[in-house]
Amino acid sequence: MGILQAIFLGVIQGATEILPISSSGHLVIAPWLFNFKDPGLSFDIALHLGTLLAILVFFYKDIQKVLMGGLNMLLERRVGESYEKLFLYILIATIPGVLAGAFLESKAETLFRSPLLVAFSLFAFAFVIFYADRFAKNPKPLEKMDLKDSIFIGLSQALAIIPGVSRSGVTISAGLLRKLNRADAARFSFLLAVPIILGAALYNLLKIDVSTLFSTYFIAGFLASAVSGFLAIKFLDSFLKTKNFNLFVYYRVFLAAGIVIIYFYLR
Repeated sequence: MGILQAIFLGVIQGATEILPISSSGHLVIAPWLFNFKDPGLSFDIALHLGTLLAILVFFYKDIQKVLMGGLNMLLERRVGESYEKLFLYILIATIPGVLAGAFLESKAETLFRSPLLVAFSLFAFAFVIFYADRFAKNPKPLEKMDLKDSIFIGLSQALAIIPGVSRSGVTISAGLLRKLNRADAARFSFLLAVPIILGAALYNLLKIDVSTLFSTYFIAGFLASAVSGFLAIKFLDSFLKTKNFNLFVYYRVFLAAGIVIIYFYLR
């Protein structure tokens, strides 16, 4: 793998992990279209760690408060303030995603990597996002979130193991369906991404030679993912203050159509 290819895939990972258009779907389609060789698990870890860094930097104040809330909850053995509740809700919502990853990992690496499946998922969940965005009436702030909301969002996150679904897309949609406002649905989605991405990276680190993460192109991919991820968060945070999700719905539909056309053209 060359550095330019590493940067290219890093930019794709960072942007598409954040935006509701599916990073896993794009990382299936890009090598298929451009005939890239599989960069391997080490490179995948580097890209996801780059995205994680972007989230940690952008939301560091929220993450700090959530961690302090969790510490207070453990020390005082009660759930009181909003950030203590938020820590608990993130913990609960993480469980379905962990279980899905544990039981469906092998299928995610083989059966789920079909371009047609990616196209179907992109198309189908475009309508989920569209409906959820229209459904939200009298939206509530994150402070009004309850246990049922966290369970529903957590269960939805398990679907993100299928390329084309989009972890951010499905969890934001679930938040909207539970009547969170757009900005706070996105905010909870990104806070929820931290334990999932970190846990998956630490688990996969046990399977590789860690020294491979320090090669030039892995570092290039990591940095590209971090920068593009941070810029994508900044864009989405500003975008959702005044706009709906139509832009991402249209993108998913047109990309799905393009994949199907190219797939049958190449046969």
